[in-house]
Amino acid sequence: MSETESMLSVVMPCYNEAETVEEVIAAVLDSPHVGELVVVDDGSSDGTRDRLRAIDDERVSVILQPENRGKGAALREGFTHVSQPYVIIQDADLEYDPREYPKLLEPILDGRADVVYGSRFAGGQEHRVLYFWHMVGNRFLTLLSNMATNLNLTDMETCYKVFRREVIQDVHIEESRFGFEPEITAKVA
Repeated sequence: MSETESMLSVVMPCYNEAETVEEVIAAVLDSPHVGELVVVDDGSSDGTRDRLRAIDDERVSVILQPENRGKGAALREGFTHVSQPYVIIQDADLEYDPREYPKLLEPILDGRADVVYGSRFAGGQEHRVLYFWHMVGNRFLTLLSNMATNLNLTDMETCYKVFRREVIQDVHIEESRFGFEPEITAKVA
């Protein structure tokens, strides 16, 4: 068994993702690194909850929020249920590929980091095409975050963030919506 097999908790906030949630869950569970998947449905109304109820895998925990509270609230709830040494955020759409987990885990396993951010802009590998204005807005928000935290990130808004479990569970998250991204960045900086 390799060092990272079944050592990863995946927290997946989910809102109205009936079209993709089963495919994403299958891809996450295909990873040998995943020990558990915590899906937090944030009040979906499109049939996502029915699809989640049908999942029969002991590694999957489904938490149903009674109403839409936001991504930050879903993540805050999910982080309280993780038990593996490493925690990664995985969106329930098809933008991010769980086959990237080993690259994201490497700096933590090597002892070079306690937190790792993925990036849709760095590296010379293929990546999903982003709309121009979305990219401009993201880079502007990342610049502001870097100025406030003295970090040098390329994609503060990326979904893929990996933490040592004790790091993320020690952070008090206040933002309930997408303000989670700059908040968590500032607090772990």
